[in-house]
Amino acid sequence: MHRLAGIFLSLAILVGSALSPVHAEDKTLTVFAAASMKNALDDIDAAFTARTGIKVSASYAASSTLAKQIEQGAPADIFVSADLDWMDYATAKKTINEATRVNLLGNTIVLIAPKDSRIDHVTIAQGFDLAKLAGDGKIATGDVKAVPVGKYAKAALEKLGAWQAAEPKFAMADSVRAALTLVARGEAVLGIVYSTDAKVEPGVKIVGTFPVDSHPAIIYPVAATATAKPEATQYLDYLHSQAAKTVLEKYGFNYLLKPVS
Repeated sequence: MHRLAGIFLSLAILVGSALSPVHAEDKTLTVFAAASMKNALDDIDAAFTARTGIKVSASYAASSTLAKQIEQGAPADIFVSADLDWMDYATAKKTINEATRVNLLGNTIVLIAPKDSRIDHVTIAQGFDLAKLAGDGKIATGDVKAVPVGKYAKAALEKLGAWQAAEPKFAMADSVRAALTLVARGEAVLGIVYSTDAKVEPGVKIVGTFPVDSHPAIIYPVAATATAKPEATQYLDYLHSQAAKTVLEKYGFNYLLKPVS
């Protein structure tokens, strides 16, 4: 009898160990988020996991890249875009659950230079000469045809009358963080990034801020994907919380929602 009980116990342990990896996998969420979200979202994800036990795997890149990866079947549960256009793209492709979509954050774009640059305070207004300011150097930002920060930058420079002369000096990066790195390393004399990026990179300084009316409003929408796991609802709820708001504002984002918890 004791021997039979031992066999059943061994079988139970074997079955349990076979099921546990599947169970653990079910409790992992994959978040695709705009590169500029990395520092803040890493903190939020750690706090979310501590609270819920649900692990979060985050992938950071340009919103354009992420939207296309989701379209091609990448297994994401949450998408955070740095502009409305790429969330609209995902909506049109039916790769997100539109009912879960909300506008989460706002941001600003700034002109940066390497920390030891002689360029200091720049007044960014109609007619400012960015090309002259850059001299023989390069200006880094995201690809103006696809990466949100680059699109915002081009729109602002066109409105301010500075784009045409400055365009040949631009070094187009595949994400805002790549542009930030080019400036921090001194490979570009100037860069246009989000203020939140400049805040977390000690190798650069902000030398000017673009007027908010010089470009479309910078809005970060978030949504669950069409194939999201049920736990995605808990993650979106957490982004609506006071705890998430506190972290995001600490990193300089403008929190657009009213916290519900």
